[in-house]
Amino acid sequence: MSQELGKIEKPPAEEFKKGRKLYFVPLIYCEKEPQAEYLEKFNRYWDQVEDQMSGLELKLGKVDKIYHELILVGGGDGVKLIKDLNDRSCQIVENRLSKGTQLEATEEAELLTEFMDWSRCLVIGLQNQSVLTKVYEYYTEASTKRNEHIARQIDETLKEDEVGILFMRESHQIQFPPDIKVFYIIPPALDEIKRWLRDREAKSQEE
Repeated sequence: MSQELGKIEKPPAEEFKKGRKLYFVPLIYCEKEPQAEYLEKFNRYWDQVEDQMSGLELKLGKVDKIYHELILVGGGDGVKLIKDLNDRSCQIVENRLSKGTQLEATEEAELLTEFMDWSRCLVIGLQNQSVLTKVYEYYTEASTKRNEHIARQIDETLKEDEVGILFMRESHQIQFPPDIKVFYIIPPALDEIKRWLRDREAKSQEE
């Protein structure tokens, strides 16, 4: 069951107080030296994520577990890895860890590195169609295994009536356990970022 929070004004909180809940936050990254226009949208996006998360916690209770893509370990070591990846998502994580929330390991090393290696093969641009087809098959298989692991990890660590957050790219294809109510956090700035990236890509192709 999914709810797009950006499209509903007053979530029926009483309906969702029981059972496991997961807030899905689309993970938006930033280059080391971003354009000022993008950086402004990026920061506004994460401010809006924090605002929506805080509002949900007031209605449904504090977050118990945190999951973050590319993170192989929980606890303090996991926080250090998140900070290297994305300082803004790390701020949200740290705010909740100070209130007793747990950071869980989300990925498995072998599955993650296999997925990333096949992804790199596709990015470099393969010329032979047979090779491309085979690589894409391996990529799809690795992606499926990775998604299954993440879903299983959430299922095994998110206990009854607990609330979790998952930070992950929006293009994920994870099939969440059916008893977990999934809320998609969609701040208005997300569409602004998508439009900005599309416009930049179109301008780059024209040039």
